[in-house]
Amino acid sequence: MTQKQANLVLATVSIAWGLSYMFMKLGIDGMPPATIVALRCGIAFLVTMMIFGKKMLKINMQLLKYASISGALLAGIFALLLYGVLTTSATSAGFLTSTTVVMVPILQAFLQRKLPSRAIMFGVVIVSIGLVLMTVRDQLTFDIGAIYCLIAALLYAVHIMVSNQFVREVDALQLGIYQLGFSALYATVFTFIFETPLLPDSPIHWLAILGLALICSAYGFVMQSVAQTYTTAVSVAFLFSLEPIFSAIFAFIFLKEMVGVNSYIGAVLIITGVFIANRSTRRGLRKSSAHQVS
Repeated sequence: MTQKQANLVLATVSIAWGLSYMFMKLGIDGMPPATIVALRCGIAFLVTMMIFGKKMLKINMQLLKYASISGALLAGIFALLLYGVLTTSATSAGFLTSTTVVMVPILQAFLQRKLPSRAIMFGVVIVSIGLVLMTVRDQLTFDIGAIYCLIAALLYAVHIMVSNQFVREVDALQLGIYQLGFSALYATVFTFIFETPLLPDSPIHWLAILGLALICSAYGFVMQSVAQTYTTAVSVAFLFSLEPIFSAIFAFIFLKEMVGVNSYIGAVLIITGVFIANRSTRRGLRKSSAHQVS
């Protein structure tokens, strides 16, 4: 697989994840968050294990260690997003989660102990203004659902970065599938301790669970792990900036969802800041690659 092909696959993953906010919104009104995560990841894990069969039996402790870490991050991301869409719109959740794209280069700069470029800092300022417009409500109170989505975005950025390292050391497909298994395990334990386990009780709830499991998880996270082997963490984050656009489109078409003027302005600012920051990062990567070749 070439880097262009990998980026194309990741673009389709963005479409799949754009659907996830709609499915979460449909499911959360009748099922508790950890139960949804357990069913989503559990079904996705079983389906992908059956598809790839024998290949999945060749495992080692390093793979299980990495999958357990990635799975913990996934479980946290999914649960926080579900708590987020309880009190905020699917459209807002998608745009808030897209701040992951700015967090990745900032975290990388922090780990490398150097200041981000001016373009990235400018992008962060614009994103921050957009976040204020999307998260602050009347009387200067914060939308708690938006805060959950932002924390999920931070975990999302960490997941992208650690996955980018893990897929260089273990089989990407196995990592993508076993992380779903660990995520289901963690969510199941949480469900039995803090929730009342139950199964979907309506066609809409089953649609939500199966959509999350098969489209967003089985396809989305497995293909992310495979494609990420052939591209960079920043490229992954840049392509995933398309996710909130798709989430807004699907929420409008299927949920008839409309948000306030401030939220739309904030969404535009977030996307603008995201593209400014990542255009700079991508140029830096190309210059670095050209220097290494020469």
